[in-house]
Amino acid sequence: MTTIGRPARPGDRITDVAGITVGHRHRVDADAEVAGTAGAPDGHGWATGTTVVRISGPGAIAAVDVRGGGPGTRETDLLDPSNTVQTAHAIVLSGGSAYGLATADGAMRALEAEGVGLPMDTRGHVVPIVPAAVIFDLPVGAWDHRPDADFGAEAVRAAAVDFAVGSVGAGAGARAGALKGGVGTASVRIETGPAAGITVGALMIANPVGAVIDPKTGLPWDLGEDELAELGLRRPEAADIAHLAELAKKHTVLNTTIGVVATDAALDAAMTRRIAMAGHDGLGRAIRPAHSPLDGDTIFAVATGAVRPESSDPATATPPGMHADAAIIAEVSRCAADVVQRAIVDAVLAAESVASIPTYAQAAPSAFG
Repeated sequence: MTTIGRPARPGDRITDVAGITVGHRHRVDADAEVAGTAGAPDGHGWATGTTVVRISGPGAIAAVDVRGGGPGTRETDLLDPSNTVQTAHAIVLSGGSAYGLATADGAMRALEAEGVGLPMDTRGHVVPIVPAAVIFDLPVGAWDHRPDADFGAEAVRAAAVDFAVGSVGAGAGARAGALKGGVGTASVRIETGPAAGITVGALMIANPVGAVIDPKTGLPWDLGEDELAELGLRRPEAADIAHLAELAKKHTVLNTTIGVVATDAALDAAMTRRIAMAGHDGLGRAIRPAHSPLDGDTIFAVATGAVRPESSDPATATPPGMHADAAIIAEVSRCAADVVQRAIVDAVLAAESVASIPTYAQAAPSAFG
């Protein structure tokens, strides 16, 4: 397995939400090449993987919102707020298209071996709840080289607060339009207002049909000067902008952006789903077009329930008959959109070239300070 990826930054990662850990398992061979390129009409080598977001804590609530026209998912109906089970013990994000859903079997087995899951009796039997979503990365490397149950089990066992981003885990074979995609993450702690003290984080696998770079500017969509400065980016030279535009004309069948938004806020199931819905706003900011008929865009949301702000400000009180936490939910939703957008940008900036797919840094070197 090739060593790739860079460490996620403390203070700007999903694991800043207490109770959330992340594990990867991937396989990337140096000879992996995209199907259809010269010398590799059918693709060869390995370039795929699996990422698991583990959730600890008995009060965690999980939800999901699916927007893409071609989703590959498992256990999403279970997370409907009107249904009985309202938690999850891990969420699997994987390459391999529909075949990659098998990784959730391995994740379940690994959790069961630790005694993690819904307790079913007094003899220690459990059923782990493991929703999953996949990206289509089969043309990268050999078509039949895809993650299986062992990938899921190993990703569960690798889960930790410290983890890598870039061309790792489920992002190993990801492609963001014409550029290399990958795994990205971001987080924010809300300092003021009705949601003060709450942390919101996201982890995203960027593999969209749409573009993550504005062809007119050569930069990620809709980022202000301060945000670009924080990322160490500047407007690229005209030659690089033209190069990016040429790359964008290349057709790719790779598709789907999936991920998890997590918060330590105490939310009910219906409002946790609103956080997943808000995450798609960030996806729409970072990718154009988003939610296409070819994408399976899916965002899970997790609320661990560790923080419940107490506010006495009458300006944030909700009238009788409205949800009591509406002001908190509005602020957490705003942050969910922001961290999803930043996590997708992070995935593209952190990506390393795999299977000869160019990275943003390779395509537009003048954009970097």
